[in-house]
Amino acid sequence: MKKSTILVACLFFTCFIQAQTDTAYLRSIEEWKQKREKALLAPDGWLNLAGLFWLHPGENSFGNFAAADIAYTGEGFPKQAGVFTLTPKNEVYWTTASGVSVTLNDKPVQKILAFHPDSMRSPTLALLRYRFTVIKREDKVGIRFRDLESEVVRNFHGIERFPSDINWKIEARLEPGIGKQIAITNVLGQTYFQPSPGKIVFRYGGKVYQLDAIDEGGDELFIIFGDETSAVSTYPAGRFLYIPKPDAAGNTVIDFNKAFNPPCAFTDFATCPLPPKQNFLALAITAGEKNFGKH
Repeated sequence: MKKSTILVACLFFTCFIQAQTDTAYLRSIEEWKQKREKALLAPDGWLNLAGLFWLHPGENSFGNFAAADIAYTGEGFPKQAGVFTLTPKNEVYWTTASGVSVTLNDKPVQKILAFHPDSMRSPTLALLRYRFTVIKREDKVGIRFRDLESEVVRNFHGIERFPSDINWKIEARLEPGIGKQIAITNVLGQTYFQPSPGKIVFRYGGKVYQLDAIDEGGDELFIIFGDETSAVSTYPAGRFLYIPKPDAAGNTVIDFNKAFNPPCAFTDFATCPLPPKQNFLALAITAGEKNFGKH
């Protein structure tokens, strides 16, 4: 066989393998996208949030009447649903109003400890198509309220995205920062510190960029970032991204095709963290999710 024929055959085989790799990668991104949108539509997803109510000490009445401490006028919501009581120890008790059916795991409840500050999670209570649970944000304790048949859920038809591009899947490395913590501020203006393993460094277009990562536990690192698409085609307050934790040599991969909107892009009733100033990139990341709605 002539050398030219062998070379052509090798080039064809290489191109074939590359095409197969690209196709498999694009399929994986589509599967990730479908899983992401399914999670948004789930009962504990972000699309059904219908209220966020901060409690004051003592009794907080909850119902469909103007004078209620927590007034909600949703379809079929009872005039008096019950009372949340916030104790001096930041415990929250729920008491169901007479004649109203509130359930926990499909069982009726009359009075229950709905939140204890030492607990990692609080129970989700159900009333008709509505769900509510207690959350704590620094010194604030509130009620996260959901409508499983909200207008956003009914009208959701996916999130606009940039075309998936394997070139935005980039090799990266960790520059460790022993005992490092980074300050994160949320949309409420509260600032707190999160543990960080260091900076994720990557190269794109001949330039070097870096992002501070957050270690939430598990096998991934969390990154909150902004870039030159922010407030243009993507959410103004930045996007989120998870990447694999680096291997023993500090190597990992940052895949911007999996960059996604924070909950605040979908609802006014979330308490999203904002990108630290050092995580704003002088680069247009034309990958991942584009903006959604006007929140």
